[in-house]
Amino acid sequence: MWSIAKRELQALFLSPLAWSILAVVQVILGLVFAVRVSMFLEPDFQAQLSQVANPPGITSLIAGHVYVWASIVFMLVTPLLTMRVVSEERRNKTLALLISAPVSMTQIILGKYLALLIFFGIMASLISLMPLSLLVGGALDMGQLFSGFLGLLLLTAAFVAIGLYISTLTAHPTVAAISTFGSLLLLWMIDWAGGSEEQSGLLGYLSLTNHYQMFLKGLLSSSDAFYYLLLISLFLILSIQRLDADRI
Repeated sequence: MWSIAKRELQALFLSPLAWSILAVVQVILGLVFAVRVSMFLEPDFQAQLSQVANPPGITSLIAGHVYVWASIVFMLVTPLLTMRVVSEERRNKTLALLISAPVSMTQIILGKYLALLIFFGIMASLISLMPLSLLVGGALDMGQLFSGFLGLLLLTAAFVAIGLYISTLTAHPTVAAISTFGSLLLLWMIDWAGGSEEQSGLLGYLSLTNHYQMFLKGLLSSSDAFYYLLLISLFLILSIQRLDADRI
């Protein structure tokens, strides 16, 4: 598993796509961070905060805002990175060689999944350096900051698991990317379709964003973490079964 992860990670960093994504994500979120800090320092904004009985702190207003945008950007770039993981192997006729190697399907899937998680973990860590820089001139709620970072990692891990599974279904990376984006967007906004109170409760639980919002507020809930772990496990198991079907 570790050998596969290392190979995938090396291939990822040798491709211009990965470096382009790293650069673009940092520029976009750096701009979001700079604009938010500038807005926070404006006298009018400070005057509005002074009128609020229990105003939100700098962690919620700046770090939380950056993490919200990070989740949106990660949803957009995940299909670009997961689309080639298995579908490109299938298209290049190298999947049969990989399947025939003396490794289990579980090791193959987990190795590829781990490589993508490491890459996204690097991006998330670089993003977290932005709000951490505020410690130079102010104080942060480190518990809330850690909660937001953990929520972003769990949300991204779910993104990657879904994208990896969809990549096992087709030999066309473009189809995999479009299908992954559509699936993630559906789970992102599924609670908007809730009609009755019962439907709203069910669809709200299935929504990726509702659970993420709790982490951004600094509320570490086992039920929210369990939701992401269940979603990740489900799609990893489906990916393993899909490769097992190819071996048969």
